[in-house]
Amino acid sequence: MSRMFGTDGVRGVANDELTAGLAMQLGQAGAYVLSKGSSHRPCIMVGCDTRLSGDMLANALMAGACSVGANVIYLGILPTPAVAYLAKVHHADAGVVISASHNPMEFNGIKFFDGEGFKLPDAVEDEIEAVIRSDMAGVDFPTGENVGRIEYRMDAYREYIDHAIETIRVDLNGVKLVVDTAEGASYITNVEAFRKLGAEVIPLHNDPDGININRNCGSTHMEELQAAVIREKADAGLAFDGDADRFLAVDENGELVDGDKIMAIVGNHMKAQGKLHNNTIVVTVMSNLGFFIMGSENGINIDRTKVGDRYVLERMKEIDSNLGGEQSGHIIFLGENTTGDGLLSALHLLQVMKETGKPLSELATIMKKYPQSLVNAKVDNSKKEHYTDFPEVVARIEALEKEFSGKGRVLIRPSGTEPLVRVMIEGEDQEVIQKKAEELASFIEKVMA
Repeated sequence: MSRMFGTDGVRGVANDELTAGLAMQLGQAGAYVLSKGSSHRPCIMVGCDTRLSGDMLANALMAGACSVGANVIYLGILPTPAVAYLAKVHHADAGVVISASHNPMEFNGIKFFDGEGFKLPDAVEDEIEAVIRSDMAGVDFPTGENVGRIEYRMDAYREYIDHAIETIRVDLNGVKLVVDTAEGASYITNVEAFRKLGAEVIPLHNDPDGININRNCGSTHMEELQAAVIREKADAGLAFDGDADRFLAVDENGELVDGDKIMAIVGNHMKAQGKLHNNTIVVTVMSNLGFFIMGSENGINIDRTKVGDRYVLERMKEIDSNLGGEQSGHIIFLGENTTGDGLLSALHLLQVMKETGKPLSELATIMKKYPQSLVNAKVDNSKKEHYTDFPEVVARIEALEKEFSGKGRVLIRPSGTEPLVRVMIEGEDQEVIQKKAEELASFIEKVMA
């Protein structure tokens, strides 16, 4: 039986894999587990992105929470980081976001945050799942005055905007921005925040209709934004995904500035101001080789984790880091929010531009992005996690890295869903690394056959 919770909550095609019935059960079990042992009536805050199925799933989940005696505050359409922030500052027992992030509109998801605004650890998700699979064994269903109620607070988004612009005090007068909100949850919050700070904002993909979220737009489809920045002669382009926990940028020349470059730019600025805790940035193993070289050249420690923003966050908390994230643009400023926050990330980047007086294209030269080649090696599913048990494979990888002499990198990752070992090589010459990746993948297939 597969695990109900994935790396970012429960996801699936809405009304097929993720049904209203399952949403109601998640509301019941989630409210029960997250408030267990509490002496007060639990309160859960719920927000969603702009997907058509959001109303169906949000109402089912809220009904489930009320049925076990929890009160619910419905926040309406809000970015994921806004729900996490509001749950914490209002001392809710939990926050819930109905969103499938950057996925197509037919998908949706349900992800929980605890009362401190952090994503739930695996053990708590497993407990929620166990309650559902037990058919709610041990859960009380009150009657009468003990049933929960729903409060609708549709103006709470203003608190999130105020938090962002008070946290990053940057004057954007004279700055021209093209802002792509992916027809998603930030279509009001992020545009309004930049305008409040004085920027001239040209919105792009900012008219959600329930079915156009992420459709050829946002942080996964940057082409139209790149063209618009050049056409409008803007200072920068800002792109968010459907729930606005990710952010990527475009410089004034239409060139992409990804999550690695954003963290390099902001991290170095924070270090210069003495604000980068322990002079450390936490990233995953998938960050570009150029990012690690940038850290070495600038006296910044780069701490790496396995892939997934939750692992970045866990490591940040463990070592007291206040900056970490992923190449995809999921960037965490711990101390300012408890999850990836596209609006805060954008404001930090704009702050560096304003305080240094440098265009984004110049700032982005702080790191060189090395070419990458990815080749899959087909292996037996039972063996894919054990490639290090084969001395020939380990020796071949070590020899290849020695050959690169610090100017190349080999990363081996077993696929989570397929009988594959993924071979990624980074280096200075695309043709060379492509050949080396193909040779290594072929060798792995042969040895592990």
